[in-house]
Amino acid sequence: MNKFISAAILFLVMAFPLAAQQKAAPDSIPAVIGIALEDNRASLSASLRPLRQIAGAPEAFYTYFWEFGDGTFSFSPQPVHHFKDTGDYEIRLYATNNYDDGKAPKSKPRKIKVKKTMYAAADNPSGFFPGQQDFLAMKANRMPKPGEEMVTVIGYRHPGGSGTVSGSLLLFYNEKQFAQKNFEMAGARAYHGERKSVFDSVLAFAPPGETYIPLAGPAAGGSFSPEGKMIAAWRAALAERNAAVAAVLAEKKGLFREQHVWRVENLGAGEEKFLFLSLETTPEMIKDTNAVVTISSLFIPDDPLMPMGQYNLEMQIVASHDPNRMQLKNRRMNYRFVRKSKELSYKVQFQNTGKGPASKVAIGVAVPGMLNGQTLEITDYSPKCVMCDSAYERQSCLDTIVRKDSIFFVFNNIYLKGVRQEGVEDQDSTKGFIKYRIRFSKELKKLPFTSQAAIVFDKNEPVITNRSKGRWMPGISPGVIMGYGIGSGKHEMPLGLPAGSMGFSVSTYSPYRPYLQAEIYLGLQQKNETLTSFSRDQRDTAIGTGKYIVQGRENFEITSRTTMDVVPLHVRYNVTSWLGVGAGAMMSVVVGEKKQEKKVVTAMPQPPTGTLEKFEQLAGTVKERFTAADGALFADVNLGMVRAGPSLGVRLLQYVKDSQQRVFFYGIWRF
Repeated sequence: MNKFISAAILFLVMAFPLAAQQKAAPDSIPAVIGIALEDNRASLSASLRPLRQIAGAPEAFYTYFWEFGDGTFSFSPQPVHHFKDTGDYEIRLYATNNYDDGKAPKSKPRKIKVKKTMYAAADNPSGFFPGQQDFLAMKANRMPKPGEEMVTVIGYRHPGGSGTVSGSLLLFYNEKQFAQKNFEMAGARAYHGERKSVFDSVLAFAPPGETYIPLAGPAAGGSFSPEGKMIAAWRAALAERNAAVAAVLAEKKGLFREQHVWRVENLGAGEEKFLFLSLETTPEMIKDTNAVVTISSLFIPDDPLMPMGQYNLEMQIVASHDPNRMQLKNRRMNYRFVRKSKELSYKVQFQNTGKGPASKVAIGVAVPGMLNGQTLEITDYSPKCVMCDSAYERQSCLDTIVRKDSIFFVFNNIYLKGVRQEGVEDQDSTKGFIKYRIRFSKELKKLPFTSQAAIVFDKNEPVITNRSKGRWMPGISPGVIMGYGIGSGKHEMPLGLPAGSMGFSVSTYSPYRPYLQAEIYLGLQQKNETLTSFSRDQRDTAIGTGKYIVQGRENFEITSRTTMDVVPLHVRYNVTSWLGVGAGAMMSVVVGEKKQEKKVVTAMPQPPTGTLEKFEQLAGTVKERFTAADGALFADVNLGMVRAGPSLGVRLLQYVKDSQQRVFFYGIWRF
């Protein structure tokens, strides 16, 4: 025993220093911004806490988002920025800890004062907008993580042509499909004179319906003149545009709980401007870290001849920051309305986190058995290249290989820059994605299904993404039950499911797993008549206007009873599509009882006719409620369309108080 104690003490002494050495570095150290300012040129750097590597993940690293305080920004680790004008500026840094198990470093702004403008400030296009025709776009510095701040940038630009553009810039967030709020607006930073407005004012800035294009020269007058036709066309276009804007606004208000509006004035040709929004993700944000949330923006020019801009930023909620991820859009579906032809939209995002470029990226995706890989349709991908079946030798191309339980997407002969590659400042140049649609297979079961991707950059070890899980909403299935109960107990009027019962049920719609079902029955009224006394008599009497000799007197007690049977606990399981079993407990209650005394007199008319006559009289009615109750355990079997539709069942019940057994035969239709 002493040896054992000595060994235990020795183990603790050795283990304590080891535990002290393994203590994690604190993750609450804020980012420190370093600035080397020379006139209007600022060279920026950051001092960040040491990374805390997640075991088994790729090497941890930081990504950066710099906000310069003048309406511009950068994703470079150490940007050099030239300010256009003198003045005071507040620089912010938001660093994201990828593959790190701690919190993102807090942002602590740093103020600088620019006194001279000796260096020319570049005014080149930012590359922020996806396409040349897009004049609205959004980016976030990181994916939303519960309890963490994130920055969303809304970029807008002149849609082309000459002159200036004014309009309304709208933001919609916190989707109504989720029970709780996911974001709180912590602040909005506008650097180009954008001013807050109200939602109801958006249509007010459009020209009124009677407005028409000013005509050069004298108006000819008359609705059939060229000028009159032009005015009519203008008014028709304006009415159509206003109706379209109203419809879009109504749709957005139906989807989102909250919105903000800013007025934009005099946006010049070729100008790009940005609005910065700080959003705090609430701790109550959806716990499911595979869920996809959407933030939407609109730009509505006052000029009805200019098109509206719309952009939806879809973001996946994460537990830790990982640039390689897989997401399923609209992952919670209603099984009642889904058909096998429904298409599921998947997106796999990847980022080369290495120190050098990758020339080949292979993405292997596991296909759940419920999906049919042969229905694959690629909807979008990046880097852009041709399909390999039409490419010449060594051309950049995308190859697709479909197998029974997997799909492989292979980007060949590309140049995907690495995050830590020297000279790389544009983070988008290190990223790529593949979007595709796929349909359900013939056998569609109401069961969760998961998919996952493995991403290989050149010949490196594969990076395994999160599991993207598709789920079905439970759905409510009401049911109608008609049944007939038989059996007996100690009493002449036993409790529980009388001969002739109608009930209703509520359960999960078309379940494939064990599920709960609640039931309630309102039985037909039961009536029982019991003889309480009998006597013979030969007395003369008068009944009405006639004379009789009484032969006998009988007294009866009539009991009328209405019962209710409730099944609060019923566990069921559908073994196949046509066989289901269940077990549970039922409570039977007498909800109403009426007792009456019936007196019957049997008499012979005088003079005798040879036929006895009976005279009845009811008296002493007593009504009571909830006079008796009993509980029962049961087991039953269903045959038929047990998931949704009609089926037949038989249930055996064993009551507790009355020690009676009853058999209940019934039919049920679950809708």
